[in-house]
Amino acid sequence: MKKLSIILMVFLLTGALSCTKDITRFNQDTKHAQNVPGETLFSNAVILYVRTLATSNVNTNVFRFTVGHWAATTYQDEPQYDFTTRRIPDGLWNTGYRSILANLKEATKIITEDNLITDAERKNKLAQVDIMAVCAYYFLTTTFGDVPYTEALDDANPFPKYDDAKTVFDDLIKRLQADASALDPSNAGITSGQDVIYQGNVAAWQKFANSLLLRLSMTIADSDAGLSKSTFEAADANAFSDLADNAQMSFLPEAVNANPLWVDLVQSGRQDMIAGKPLMDQLIALGDPRLPLYFRPNNDGVQAGSVIGQNGTFTLYSKPSEQMVQQTFPQIIMGYSEVEFLRAEAKERGYNVTGTAAEHYNNAIKASIEWWNGTAAEADAYLAKPAVAYATAAGDWKQKVGFQKWIGLYNEPIQGWEEMRRLDVPGVGIVPPPVAAKSTFPTRLQYSQNEQVVNPDSYTAAASAIGGDEVTTKLWFDKN
Repeated sequence: MKKLSIILMVFLLTGALSCTKDITRFNQDTKHAQNVPGETLFSNAVILYVRTLATSNVNTNVFRFTVGHWAATTYQDEPQYDFTTRRIPDGLWNTGYRSILANLKEATKIITEDNLITDAERKNKLAQVDIMAVCAYYFLTTTFGDVPYTEALDDANPFPKYDDAKTVFDDLIKRLQADASALDPSNAGITSGQDVIYQGNVAAWQKFANSLLLRLSMTIADSDAGLSKSTFEAADANAFSDLADNAQMSFLPEAVNANPLWVDLVQSGRQDMIAGKPLMDQLIALGDPRLPLYFRPNNDGVQAGSVIGQNGTFTLYSKPSEQMVQQTFPQIIMGYSEVEFLRAEAKERGYNVTGTAAEHYNNAIKASIEWWNGTAAEADAYLAKPAVAYATAAGDWKQKVGFQKWIGLYNEPIQGWEEMRRLDVPGVGIVPPPVAAKSTFPTRLQYSQNEQVVNPDSYTAAASAIGGDEVTTKLWFDKN
């Protein structure tokens, strides 16, 4: 009887299960998205990119030390040009490829296959995604030199070759030109909820693409003057024309979405990031109205900068200003001030640009001061000083423009580092190596250690092609 009961129970259970038409629903994950929209991946990539620009985390973005804007009280590895102890190149390389570019590649695939949008909308969205991909590759190739490009992001090829950096750069210019032409403001693009830069304004993205073309064209001004000139002149009229055009992202009050500077310096309670003497001395000497906007005084109410690479007492030196360590403080990706400095330089190089170099120089400095919440009157008074006025400031045009641009790119240290390498003449921010520096001024970062181990053949070929995998190897655009 007991055996019969067991058989009957098995039979009934089997019958009950056989009546269920579909049990595959039990395999579905109800807590996580199975199909991610392309716009969400785009938004995630942009946020990762901007957070990389903004952070002061010593494992990631240490370029505020490199450009002479900040110093550290305690940990002197990175201020002394030691970028390998904490494997900073690995972190930047992985963020660029595995996070930012991988997300953008998948976003492109999903948007391309989306049959619920119009072709016109698809065209705009794909152009916006590609603009951010160009930004990522621009950073990688101006930081490392030759990088994987034509074979990058291919899961079937874990050992991609490294492409010649100048060849990559030329293609990035072509891509940006195509993106600028493809964007049509009369049609929708990335929705306002997912467009964390321009909130769905396609016309603004078109200006951004043309402004980036000015940056890329001037990067190669000393290595390919012809392409630089033609690219600049074609894009200039459609680039940024005022501060409202800035490509920037505002952070949110919630801790998880707050500005990384707030996370790094306020939430963490760290007391080791202070003003660097090179920048502080110049701000004081010039009576620059941005001084209190860039830094707050030490505990005695005095503005003071520390020697970079040398330990110091936190209370004795100035710290980043109150406004820039707020949760919602925005991070500039590219601003109108930079564009006006580029126009001043282009005019001096003989490019066909409207206005004078002095006018663009003045516009750039005014834009910087006003973005930091200084006043127009303060900007005018500053520009009237003989040490600042374009007609009387020290040096040739490269020194005048480069020096003020170095000041103006405060809190944009990655771009500031690129400009310092490109315009390395006396007075443009190049400072003596910090105390106990591991090298002279770094002109690139060494390749990822992981690449050296996992992709040794491609790594070796690339290192040889650029002249050696050293931080002092000059990249193709750095001719001075």
